[in-house]
Amino acid sequence: MPSDLLIDLHTHSNASDGTESPGGVVESAAAAGLDVVALTDHDTTSGWAEAAEASLRTGVALVRGTEVSARSEGISVHLLSYLHDPEHPVLVAQNDEVRRARSERARTMVELLSRDFDLTWDDILAQTEPGTTIGRPHLADALVHAGYAPDRSAAFATILRTGSDYYVPHYAPDAIDAIRAVRAAGGVPVFAHPGADLRGRVVGDAVIEEMAAAGLAGLEVRHRDNGPEQQRRLTMIARSLGLFVTGSSDYHGAGKPNRLGENTTHPEVLAQIEEIGRSDVIRP
Repeated sequence: MPSDLLIDLHTHSNASDGTESPGGVVESAAAAGLDVVALTDHDTTSGWAEAAEASLRTGVALVRGTEVSARSEGISVHLLSYLHDPEHPVLVAQNDEVRRARSERARTMVELLSRDFDLTWDDILAQTEPGTTIGRPHLADALVHAGYAPDRSAAFATILRTGSDYYVPHYAPDAIDAIRAVRAAGGVPVFAHPGADLRGRVVGDAVIEEMAAAGLAGLEVRHRDNGPEQQRRLTMIARSLGLFVTGSSDYHGAGKPNRLGENTTHPEVLAQIEEIGRSDVIRP
């Protein structure tokens, strides 16, 4: 595999909380000069087929994945699952339950918001596509559309922040169980933005060691939400536990300032992911 490939292994489409279609994400990856892109929507594989068609059309290789929601000791943990079997019953059931919980949580939050803001469930649906995994970003988009916040980031920092009067937690499986489900489905689990301490609490070294023992394969170290000190810490942990290191943009289209290719993954790491994963990378 050429050593100069540009590889971005973390993006989102409007199948979850991105603003571009799955095919549009791949087209944007081509425009950004990427050679390989991963589509990793939250708890769903519904965008895979469209993204695969765009891969063949644009020439950008596609790594099919999912960002799996989990928790450890009350702390949110996100796992990037690469190249798993999309029909494996354990992972399908887990993702279905998380999507159901996300939807129920969103409805509850809208009920709370409606006491102080002119906002309804139909306003949320207007910000989504059919089959979208609905979450807080869509509530933020509705608040922006109604003029209550200037952009999604501002809505998250104020009205929808953790601990606000409108915030409601949602169910997510334990991180160890989630890793085992990914492995059972033939996927390659990577801990997404594990040092994003500006978002909230992050897990400690001992938890990452437990995750590695359960089958965690890598850490997403090069990510804009991992500060320099966290990146140094995570690099040392990865080295000590024999985990590979990835770099990604966490692109959401217009939903976040993150730009495609702002962090990338070395081709040798992609080769490791391909060797472990059950599904193939789509190469035009």
